[in-house]
Amino acid sequence: MWLIFISRLRLLFTVSLLLLLTACDKAPEEKPASLEPKGPISLVYVEWASEIASTHVMKALLTSVGYNVSIKPVTADEMWKNVGNGSADAMVAAWLPSTHAHYLEQNRPGINDFGPNLTGTRIGLVVPSNLPINSITELNSMVSELEGKIIGIDPGAGLMKKTRLAIKEYQLNFQLIEGSGTTMTKALTEAINNSKPVVVTGWTPHWKFAKFDLKYLADPKGIYGKQEFIHTIARKGLQTDKPLAAAILNAFEWTPADIAQVMVWINSGMTPEKSAERWLSANKEKVAKWLPKN
Repeated sequence: MWLIFISRLRLLFTVSLLLLLTACDKAPEEKPASLEPKGPISLVYVEWASEIASTHVMKALLTSVGYNVSIKPVTADEMWKNVGNGSADAMVAAWLPSTHAHYLEQNRPGINDFGPNLTGTRIGLVVPSNLPINSITELNSMVSELEGKIIGIDPGAGLMKKTRLAIKEYQLNFQLIEGSGTTMTKALTEAINNSKPVVVTGWTPHWKFAKFDLKYLADPKGIYGKQEFIHTIARKGLQTDKPLAAAILNAFEWTPADIAQVMVWINSGMTPEKSAERWLSANKEKVAKWLPKN
C-alpha cells in the first residue's frame, strides 16, 4: 500500500513538472507580436514638402509597431538608386507615371512597386494668379519682368528634367535656376510679399497653394504629363525579410486633404515628427486600415 502511494506521488510530481516546463516554453510565443523587436528599417525621400510629410508619417507608424526606423533625405536619383540596389528598404515618394518614369526604368530589376499611396497630384510651371498670362506659350512675353528665370528645385528631380525639356520645346528665353524645394518656396514667398512676378516649378500637393493664390500655366504640348500619382516603392526581398513593414507600406493610402494637413502644421512651425504623431493620433480609424488584422 505504501509503495503504491509513493509511486502515485512520484507520478504526480513528474506530471506537474512537465506542465510547468511546457508553460515556460510557451510563454514567449504568447507575447503580442506588436511588442516583438522588428529590427531596423530605412526610408529615403526627397525634401519636397509632400514627401517630408508622408515619410515622417510612415516613420512614426512603423516605429509604433516596433521597428527602429531611419530616414534619409537624398536627391531623386539617389532615392531610386538606394531602393533599387537594396541600400534602403523603401520610399513613399515616387512620382509616376511621368515625373520619375526614367528612374523607374533604370531601377526596375531591384524594386517592387506597391502602387499609389496618393492620387490627384500634378506638376508644372506655377505663377501668381494675377499674372496676365495663362500658358507656357506666353512666358516669353514676360521674360524681362521675370528676369529670364524659372526658379527650380534640386537638379536631379524629374520635375527639373521636364522643365529643361519645356524650355527647349517651347523655345523659352529663360534660365532654369537649380536649388531645392526650400529655396524655391523662399523665392516664391519673397516675390509675392514684394508684389513681384515670379515663375516656379511646382507640384500638387503642396502647402503653397493653400497659402498663396497661384495657378498652373497651361501646357499645350503636354510636357508635364497629365495626372500624377505618388507611389510606394520597396526593395526586392522586403516582403520576405520584413513582412509586417512590407504589409503596412503596401496598405498605405491617403488623400490630398490628409497630406495637406500635415504640411500645413509643418509650415506653421510644428516639427515633422510632432506633425506626423498628431496626424496619426487624430486619424486612428484610417491608420487601422493600414495595419494587418492579425
